[in-house]
Amino acid sequence: MDLGALLLVAAVAVVVGLYVFMPYGERTARRVTRQEHNISALMAERDSILTALQELEMDHLLGKIPAEDYPTQRAALMKAGVDVLKELDALTGKTDDRSAENRMEEAARTQAAAAEAAVGEDDLEALIAKRRAQRRRRSAGFCPQCGRAVLEKDRFCAHCGYVLKS
Repeated sequence: MDLGALLLVAAVAVVVGLYVFMPYGERTARRVTRQEHNISALMAERDSILTALQELEMDHLLGKIPAEDYPTQRAALMKAGVDVLKELDALTGKTDDRSAENRMEEAARTQAAAAEAAVGEDDLEALIAKRRAQRRRRSAGFCPQCGRAVLEKDRFCAHCGYVLKS
């Protein structure tokens, strides 16, 4: 072999080696700044407060919370939510035309409307009755051999293969 061929093979080997090992040299993780971390934490806290407000509304509608306790609990959650929104605004530099109180109240109203829509007692009772009827029709009991649940339409147990109907 002559010297040119050896240099060509060496160059191709170096290029292939660089291509193969390039992913190991790259830095894939992006560093998160302290501000981004704080914004993410505040957004998570805002979401948890909105969830707590929704649960409070639902419990109030269902009568699980005494009427005298509801306003104080709601006011405490609203204050916490407003504080979080103000901190978020300060960190992100957002200037919204509406105040943090108005935005929190709007979000709480949306949550309350969702809770009220979810609680329709007659609809809920009808849905439960329908579901129970469907379950009764589908279930045929248990396999006598392995004890697994079987359906009415099954001719064989799906688990052990036992013949259920002939």
